[in-house]
Amino acid sequence: MSELPPEEARRKAKEVCFDLLAARPRTKQELRSALVRKGFDGEICDELLRKLDDAGLIDDAAFAETWVRSRHTHQGLAKRALVAELRRKGVDSEVAAEAAGEIDANAEEERARDLVRKKLRTMTGVDEQKATRRLLGMLARKGYPQGLSYGVVREELRNVGAESTPLDDATPD
Repeated sequence: MSELPPEEARRKAKEVCFDLLAARPRTKQELRSALVRKGFDGEICDELLRKLDDAGLIDDAAFAETWVRSRHTHQGLAKRALVAELRRKGVDSEVAAEAAGEIDANAEEERARDLVRKKLRTMTGVDEQKATRRLLGMLARKGYPQGLSYGVVREELRNVGAESTPLDDATPD
């Protein structure tokens, strides 16, 4: 975009940012990356991002809070995975940790239980060892701590066994 006159480049850069922000909130780093990919000069990027920040159109802390709430609720991600995602999006470590801190231990455990229960409904005829391995893997990919995951899986498998035939007894005699 260096071939454009400075005013035209600023206008185009502003348009790119507004289009991106219209779709969903973005971090300052996401906008900067998009502008650089499109070939805008670093000086234009800095100036525009400063103006958008001053106007309150970019707020990494608000973005992080919204992101954490949404991804925890809809994707079932744990604090660790959420912080990692936010860091990849250019959110400061402290801001990311603070946003993820909104999820308390009880909420995280309850979400892990929900995920395990949902997955268990699709695991008919699977022996207990295989079910345990699959459930622990699923929770690990979503960022849940190993100790929490193991306790939740063991307890939920025990509950399933109390309600019906235990998973390891599901094999025909």
